[in-house]
Amino acid sequence: MKRVTGIGGIFFKAQDAPSLQAWYKRHLGIDVQAWGGAAFDWTDAEGKPVGGTTAWLINPQESKQFAPSTASFMVNYRVDDLHALVKALKEEGCHVLEKIDESEYGKFAWVMDPEGNKVELWEPPEGQ
Repeated sequence: MKRVTGIGGIFFKAQDAPSLQAWYKRHLGIDVQAWGGAAFDWTDAEGKPVGGTTAWLINPQESKQFAPSTASFMVNYRVDDLHALVKALKEEGCHVLEKIDESEYGKFAWVMDPEGNKVELWEPPEGQ
């Protein structure tokens, strides 16, 4: 079974999220959207889409999205078979959070690493 196949997203907190979003937009040219982040579509050398996206998001400091972790960041990893991976992680004694979300955006689960960082696992919808 494949485990992680790539990075699906990078999320971090900021003391002043709107100002930091504006800085990244102005100085680095990141197309920060009203939801506080951007989506980077994967492309080949000619700029043609190749079937993937990496999300990037700046959260307000008070966001609870990373709980129970106290870290100021969370990485989202793409996986091929979320349910099989969650089962394997539990069998290996990992601290897997019980909730699994399934929506039009795919399937999501979370595991805590040994240093208390929350890790998001994402199985994209079919064809993405």
